[in-house]
Amino acid sequence: MKNKFYFNMKEISIISIFLLSFLGSKAQNLEGSKPNIILVMTDDQGSNLSYLGHPYVKTPYIDAFAKKALRLKEFHVSPTCAPTRAAIMSGRHEFKNGVTHTIHERELMALSTTTFPQLLRTAGYETGIFGKWHLGDIEEYLPGNRGFSETLTHGAGGIGQLYPGSCADFPPNSSSKNRYFDNVLLHNKTIVQTKGYCTDLFFDAALGWMKKNIQEKKPFFTYLSTNTPHSPLIAPDEKVKELKNKFPDLAKPIINRFGMIENIDDNFGRLMAKLELWGALENTLIIFTTDNGAQVKDGKEKSPWNNNFKTGKGSPGEGGTHVPCFWYWKGKLQENKDVKALTAHIDLYKTFCDLAGVTIPNKIQNLDGRSLLPILKNPEVMWQDDRLLFINSGRWEKGEKPVKEGRWGVRSQKWRLVQGKLYDIENDPKEKVNVVKDYPKVFENMEKAYSIWWDETLPLMINEDREYDGIEPPLVTRFKNQKATQGIPNWSPLPI
Repeated sequence: MKNKFYFNMKEISIISIFLLSFLGSKAQNLEGSKPNIILVMTDDQGSNLSYLGHPYVKTPYIDAFAKKALRLKEFHVSPTCAPTRAAIMSGRHEFKNGVTHTIHERELMALSTTTFPQLLRTAGYETGIFGKWHLGDIEEYLPGNRGFSETLTHGAGGIGQLYPGSCADFPPNSSSKNRYFDNVLLHNKTIVQTKGYCTDLFFDAALGWMKKNIQEKKPFFTYLSTNTPHSPLIAPDEKVKELKNKFPDLAKPIINRFGMIENIDDNFGRLMAKLELWGALENTLIIFTTDNGAQVKDGKEKSPWNNNFKTGKGSPGEGGTHVPCFWYWKGKLQENKDVKALTAHIDLYKTFCDLAGVTIPNKIQNLDGRSLLPILKNPEVMWQDDRLLFINSGRWEKGEKPVKEGRWGVRSQKWRLVQGKLYDIENDPKEKVNVVKDYPKVFENMEKAYSIWWDETLPLMINEDREYDGIEPPLVTRFKNQKATQGIPNWSPLPI
């Protein structure tokens, strides 16, 4: 009698064909499937996760998410904040949008750029941003005018920042001694007074808004872009006390940074629990990443860990651009799987449009990125060509011409060229051995490709000559005017 667990080879072949057909049909359904999309992007966190081996920080909720996610193991962003955001929103290198810095008017994303939230809106999506924008505080540059239907944001690149020109947050945040609490923020068209710790608030606001859209059966894109754990390093008191008890020898700034990260993790756990409670996981793609490598130095206090990268934020090396990126969509994407193909922030644009069923117009900016749908369907797929990613940290001083040979690099699947040094990343991911003498042709080809890219990109750096001296920041002016005419109303999120 045949055992009920026995199958002959013919039956196994039939079963295999059925399973492959079933999985393939699920994958083919990705195009135009119009899932909800949630992009959680933290600020300056880099690889600071216990999942990646951090010796102090504990991030159990993100760890659990990573373990069941599709993990893009070779995912790259820009070396600093605004550049990464410009690349994501535009689908092309940040310099081609005029964003070569984080301040001095060079954080303004060109108004000629069509953002992917603008295109998602044409497909019936609600689009919300909660947290950090950092692509211009002048009215026409604000996210509400760049494709977002719901906005709750601070100004500048961080809460309380104040720089000459247009890049500055609301005055009360700058004067606060504990400026990550009870912030003044811009909610759509109105400046509002909030209550609570900034990260908690941004998650609360996003959750309330998403719950409303789920109830109304509207597809949505959520951009949960925390300003933490960017400096100033201010964590909730309970986190600081907890970590001080565990690690009494760690310096205060480090304790606060770790507390900020653990607070993000708590909120991420809440996010996942609510989505499960609302029955939304089967129709929601959730992505966790960070905007650049870890900040490896805070004043005189060095961070004790950066995943053994020799550089961090601001660097054109692996430590500046190589970040964790985890994707989860229950029942749609393969779980607990590593993706080896070289991917980048510029790829999100086409990917999200493909998922939403949006046809990208021919007349918008030329896109540098690729759709990740082939990889989402089959994580084993590698690009047929060896794509190149170009890196330049920018940030030259006012009055200087753009610096081609400053902090620059080129990344391929196997190689990283960094300011004249060549590393075999496949075998030397921490960039310990310069092999330029062993592979002169590789060096020559990558350097030549960078020069061609630079010449093509230079004319698009449109913000280099913008004046900013003597300009009152627009959000400062806006705050003064609203306070004088209608006051600053209290605000709280929608119920969760």
